[in-house]
Amino acid sequence: MIPGHCFKLSKRGCESAVSLSQTASPNNPNRFSKGTSFIGGIGKAAGSTILITTMLASAAVAGSLMGVAISFRNLPDVRSLKGYIPNETTHIYDINGKILASLHDEENREVVPLDNISPHLKLAVLAIEDSNFYKHDGINPYGILRATVTNIQAGETVQGASTLTMQLVKNLFLTPRRELGRKVAEAVLAMRLEKLFKKDEILEMYLNQVYWGHNTYGVETAARSYFNKSSSDLNLAESSMMAGIIQAPESFSPFDFDSVTDETLEIAKQRQAVVLNRMKKLTWITEEEEQAALDTPLKFGKVTSFQVSRSPYITNTVIKELTRRFGRDALSKGGMRIQTTIDIKMQEIAEDSVKWGQQRISYAADQMALVAVDPRTHFIKAIVGGVDSKKSEFNRATQSIRQPGSAFKPFVFYAAFASGKFTPSSIINDKKVTFNDGTARGYTPLNYDKTYGGSMSLRQALATSRNIPAVVLGQKVGVEKVIDICRVLGIKSPIPPVISLPLGSVDLTPLEMASAYATFANNGWQSETTAIAQVTDSSGRLLLDNTPQPKLVLDPWASASLTQSLQAVINGGTGTSAQIGRPAAGKTGTTSSERDVWFVGYVPQLATAVWAGNDNYSPMGRGASGGSYAAPVWRDFMSKALADKRVEYFKSPSKFPKPGG
Repeated sequence: MIPGHCFKLSKRGCESAVSLSQTASPNNPNRFSKGTSFIGGIGKAAGSTILITTMLASAAVAGSLMGVAISFRNLPDVRSLKGYIPNETTHIYDINGKILASLHDEENREVVPLDNISPHLKLAVLAIEDSNFYKHDGINPYGILRATVTNIQAGETVQGASTLTMQLVKNLFLTPRRELGRKVAEAVLAMRLEKLFKKDEILEMYLNQVYWGHNTYGVETAARSYFNKSSSDLNLAESSMMAGIIQAPESFSPFDFDSVTDETLEIAKQRQAVVLNRMKKLTWITEEEEQAALDTPLKFGKVTSFQVSRSPYITNTVIKELTRRFGRDALSKGGMRIQTTIDIKMQEIAEDSVKWGQQRISYAADQMALVAVDPRTHFIKAIVGGVDSKKSEFNRATQSIRQPGSAFKPFVFYAAFASGKFTPSSIINDKKVTFNDGTARGYTPLNYDKTYGGSMSLRQALATSRNIPAVVLGQKVGVEKVIDICRVLGIKSPIPPVISLPLGSVDLTPLEMASAYATFANNGWQSETTAIAQVTDSSGRLLLDNTPQPKLVLDPWASASLTQSLQAVINGGTGTSAQIGRPAAGKTGTTSSERDVWFVGYVPQLATAVWAGNDNYSPMGRGASGGSYAAPVWRDFMSKALADKRVEYFKSPSKFPKPGG
């Protein structure tokens, strides 16, 4: 701190206030006129009269404001600022700390303490906005005098007399309209504020509150937008340009919307020169420092307030989860720091795989979705809700409920294994059968190829996706039991207890499918599936901690037995196009109407669901299947996502006790 409440840039520090008669020429901000009085073109006698009158009026105003304050009983209570927390931007990061998106309402802001702001910027702002800030008590009679004379000379109101403190209370409490009542209210509130807060506290509030253009509020967000750096790192050239912008941000900004043009840069440079000239006249910088700042090349950033999320499908998944916990306002205004569970590298692989996969089948299906979940934590690692988020941000991974077809069968086979009455080697008969469903004709399930396979093991029935054995097995273990297992696995979508349920006659989301299969992959251990690892506020206080808390919700032997059977799907069944050169388990899914195709599979480290279909529910046509449409996409994603991960092996069912054994 400089003695006398100013900031130091050199041994000179801040000298006493310099006469504000040196003002920028209206026609050229770089050229300053030095008049012999404040009156300029007005006659000397008239000027003297006006000067004396104005000084007396200013003194009268300054001396009587405390008395006037008594009549302003309905003004806002500035004591409320003792606990004031400005609206602040929420930032979303991936699991490794890479920024994914920023959320804010009207005000894009990141609050920083005064000590973390460049001294250059603090001095530049004070020089151009209120060079006597550390000497007045909220109002500046000399400023009132200067503004009055300037306005008389111009014949209209062209300059205000607001101190930095008055600007702050106007921004926080009052309307921007220019009228006498508001100006008096500003003065009253400013004096009240000065009695409650230290000067540094007021300056900190101002710098974090002030509008810098392009929906950017506060010094930190502005510095990152304009120069792609923290406010603590701003040099004199950058600081003086930013200080010059404050007076009319949209007019003086170097940005024209989201880019810098020659015209806007010239205007911003003119304002920079005004600020530097003012700092020189205050002897806060030397002429050499002024020229050096003018000559310093500037490297601009980009407008950050209106950037599109790096991945809208991640963002809307996070928003949905956090809005449920904290509410929309807390999310958009609370300055949260959200660490998601997403691995951005894996996310990019997933997006590429979906685009590649949909292009292969674009003649049949217009959309595709993919969700990847870590079975060990139930953290969502990648989520793609459609082929192109720019055309449609509808998240089919979490919001679109579609029939899973035969990808639902593992829930039925798990129920059979968990009952203790069946093993993968148990025999079941694939033959024509009719069930009483309350209709005259009954319900007769058919296999996809309209044939019958006779006696076969449950492992074979699952590997070759035979429909009749699945329905028979569902009746043996009970459809209600299958539904109970789905609920344990976290599936919340409505599930009707119909005979055909084992064939996937239920609407589920890809996220529900990936999460459920992840529990099979982890031998029955499950944590809450989430896209959020933790949330803190802007000061680092922990608001939400989603550290996995796994619970054993399924029978380990039955889970391992199911995994063993699902490996047969990939090794020699309907999912051979999903082979990735390491142990993997999975299941194809194709609805009888050919409206939806799936492949859901896993390795010990990652479970992934892939869905493809049309948004209008139209059939994809003859030959569409999970094995030919979805499994290759699963293979493409898993091969690349696991490229640098070591091969892990599933545990054998023999490692666990058999139910009822």
